[in-house]
Amino acid sequence: MTGRGEDTGRLGGWRAVAARLTSLRLRLVAVFAAVALTAAVSASGIAYWLNRDAVLTRAQNAALNDFRQAMEREAGSLPLRPECDQLEETARRMARSPHNYRVLLLAVNPEGEPCAKSSDGEFSMSAVPGALTAAVEKRREVNAANRFEYHLYWQRTTPGGDPYLVGGAKVMGGGPTGYMLKSLDPEADDLNSLAWSLGIATLLALIGSALLAQAAATTVLRPVQRLGDAARRLGEGQLDTRLRVSGTDELADLSRTFNRTAESLEARVEELSAREAASRRFVADMSHELRTPLTAITAVTEVLEEETDSLDPMIAPAVQLVVTETRRLNDLVENLMEVTRFDAGTARLVLDDVDVADMVTACIDVRAWLDAVEVDAPRGIVARLDPRRLDVILANLIGNALKHGGSPVRVAVRTEDAHTGGACAGGTEPAGAPTGPAGPGEAWDDGAGDAGDEGPAAAAEGCDLVVEVADRGPGIPEDVLPHVFDRFYKANSSRPRSEGSGLGLSIAMENALAHGGTIVAANAPDGGAVFTLRLPLGGPRPDEGHGPGHGPGTDRKAGTGRKAGEEDGRN
Repeated sequence: MTGRGEDTGRLGGWRAVAARLTSLRLRLVAVFAAVALTAAVSASGIAYWLNRDAVLTRAQNAALNDFRQAMEREAGSLPLRPECDQLEETARRMARSPHNYRVLLLAVNPEGEPCAKSSDGEFSMSAVPGALTAAVEKRREVNAANRFEYHLYWQRTTPGGDPYLVGGAKVMGGGPTGYMLKSLDPEADDLNSLAWSLGIATLLALIGSALLAQAAATTVLRPVQRLGDAARRLGEGQLDTRLRVSGTDELADLSRTFNRTAESLEARVEELSAREAASRRFVADMSHELRTPLTAITAVTEVLEEETDSLDPMIAPAVQLVVTETRRLNDLVENLMEVTRFDAGTARLVLDDVDVADMVTACIDVRAWLDAVEVDAPRGIVARLDPRRLDVILANLIGNALKHGGSPVRVAVRTEDAHTGGACAGGTEPAGAPTGPAGPGEAWDDGAGDAGDEGPAAAAEGCDLVVEVADRGPGIPEDVLPHVFDRFYKANSSRPRSEGSGLGLSIAMENALAHGGTIVAANAPDGGAVFTLRLPLGGPRPDEGHGPGHGPGTDRKAGTGRKAGEEDGRN
């Protein structure tokens, strides 16, 4: 039982989490956040790439223009074959630019030997890409579209992961070739700062959108929540529930529609309730008014029945028919009055502590069913219930089984745990009780007596009384099973009339519900119908509803004779 409770609690917890994760508020916030995040990331990405291109292009153009001017001004003034010292000094002067780049000059000295000098002694041709060198050294034909033999070329590189700009040009007319190397770390740092700023702005936009979504969701969902609460109250029967309408938006229109629907429903329910109350009063009044003449007619028919043997043989069958129909009409009136008491909520339980085996035996004995019923009812099962209503239930179930299933009918009584369906944990069945079926009309007796000094309510906490009535007939058609407890339901609609009133099983179910129990109809695997009555062993539980007006009374009248609500025929 503990494991089942833990599984149920865990399942309920998961359902609660799933409900929160799929709530409209969370979805609104998620959609707002997703839209804001997409917009912020897109805007930040576009801004970053535009600024990145602008920063790098500006730094690149400034450095290359300065390098071109330095080549024209400094390297262009050198002789065709300068000394290496001159070449080095020129490279240092060119590197004194405010753009902070290094310079490498290549030339042929007066002795015809190649000479390469850099402004810092570290910049060498190994830092210049081969493709850039080839482009710088390539001589182009001068024409209308190309005015110069050599051009300035550049390329961005990342040796060691650091960004650099490498540019190269050749002095026309046979002068030296120059290369510049500029670090782009300052620009990269600026771009990183920009990226961080855009990231923070995106995060702030996301937080702002979430707050805005929360505010919007609260504004939108508060009326929806009020509408949901009103709908729940309306579903619980508070038909005077109305919503306060303000504004002219869609939610206000929805509230007006709800109010109009609630008003229409309340008016309709009041009309139906009035009609139902009038019908109940009519049936109750009619049944009450019929009782007086029926009493007189019943007395007359009883006299006629006693004189049947002295009547003319041609008249005797008619007299017997009158007697039978009078009794049937009397039963119908009594059943109708019982139904009206249930419908009006005036039915009350008169609880008492009874031995169930004695009740079953008495019910069978008083109706002369001893030879047709097998009883498996251990003595000592004491239940707190209304004896008269239990007798009505048993009489209807056993009578229907005998009429439609044939004898022998088997009645089995036991107790079960209300939660697990296993053996009852209180031990309400006495030790040593026989387990096999008793003979027809016989109840087991081991002399154990009552369940104990504690009383059945304490001993039967969490236990159910289970009574099974099984017959040997053809069973109940599957399409009829859901309707066997309906009032006036007939399995064969072609029959205009049946032997019973059509209320017996309905009254039995009402009496079971009054005790906080129920009756289940089913077909046995090996054939025949099985009706299972299940009642709380210790009396109606506080957390169980017992129908309108059902509750314990104060009288302790009980009996086992024929009662109102008893029906000896299946509906």
